[in-house]
Amino acid sequence: MENHVVITYCPGCKWLLRSAWMAQELLSTFEDELDELSLRPGPSGIFEVHVNGQRIWSRKEAQRFPDIKELKQLVRDRISPNRSLGHTDRSSAD
Repeated sequence: MENHVVITYCPGCKWLLRSAWMAQELLSTFEDELDELSLRPGPSGIFEVHVNGQRIWSRKEAQRFPDIKELKQLVRDRISPNRSLGHTDRSSAD
């Protein structure tokens, strides 16, 4: 199965840089698991992340952007649930 991530962002809100940074982090972390990662300009105010066609993050619903740790865990849970993310999996209390 091929794994695709799409980050849809609002260009008018100037969220391209944030989206590109998150894309870079995901590509670095999941270089062996991801087949494609796309940045897609969208309508006003949008910031959403889809994995294999399923939305895993919506800024509108969450009322915030995801932390990169949180986003990596969400992507991992969809594409490689048994994979350890090392220090990213540890809680702040560890």
